[in-house]
Amino acid sequence: MISEAARRALAQALGDRVRFDAPLARHTSLRIGGPADALATPSSRDELASALALCAEHRLPHAVLGNGFNTLVLDGGMDGVVLSLARFRGLEELPGSRLRAEAGVTHATITRRCVESGLAGLEFAAGIPGTMGGWVAMNAGVHERELKDVLLEAEVMRADGRAIETLPNAALDFRYRAAAGLPGGSIVLCVTFGLRGSTRDAVASEVERHLSRRAATQPLDIPSCGSVFKNPTGDFAGRLIEAAGLKGTRVGGAEISTVHANFIVNRGGATAADVIALIERARACVRERMGVELEPEVRIVGRKA
Repeated sequence: MISEAARRALAQALGDRVRFDAPLARHTSLRIGGPADALATPSSRDELASALALCAEHRLPHAVLGNGFNTLVLDGGMDGVVLSLARFRGLEELPGSRLRAEAGVTHATITRRCVESGLAGLEFAAGIPGTMGGWVAMNAGVHERELKDVLLEAEVMRADGRAIETLPNAALDFRYRAAAGLPGGSIVLCVTFGLRGSTRDAVASEVERHLSRRAATQPLDIPSCGSVFKNPTGDFAGRLIEAAGLKGTRVGGAEISTVHANFIVNRGGATAADVIALIERARACVRERMGVELEPEVRIVGRKA
């Protein structure tokens, strides 16, 4: 819980851009999650630095929540301060077919700009949900291409808010669905992509190909958190879960999707506990029947109810 002194300090620094005991379900793609002790939406780097400094001063944990994809917030909510960078939406083209995007820029916005400007290289990411900060943290991608293949550098703020540094691609130490080189507790402010000049029609055609494939193979019309498990080497988590006969399995309002078995969807009224139960059932069944240990891709955060 947040002390009264910390509440007053956060309110003084952020005004109406901080809310206390704020429900997080509306801020996650699964529409699940208990309240955050504090939900802060700073409007500038200075405000973000102030919020981080106050977290350090009052020994409050902090976490960043983008569009809430790839995240399961437990039913008890989250301790400390949850930071939203939704107001960080700057997007500009730079010489040399480079594109600079702040952390809160959405996947739809950057795809639209690439089409309008005929910038090729990010088509593979069309339809991958989330914001640029989350893309970096998860090394977002598909089987044949990932963010690491187009990212030149990322600007990050240290956990205490006192320093900003620019990290080149190599320093981020990208792994499968991770940027291992991100300093602990640091926050991605903006990223720069190295793209290549093309034509609007060519980029639009490739984007449409990726979007059509997603629409045909993923449950896009119902709340989900995206892929639940990482693909094991040489195989696909969805194939293994389907082979275990778990498609359509329900616990409460949560269901292993009938469209793609590596998605868990919220059929209405699902709780985090329902989703956790399905995750554990899928892991146990695949382990028992195929001898494969599935590793969660979704970030599970917060406290139990």
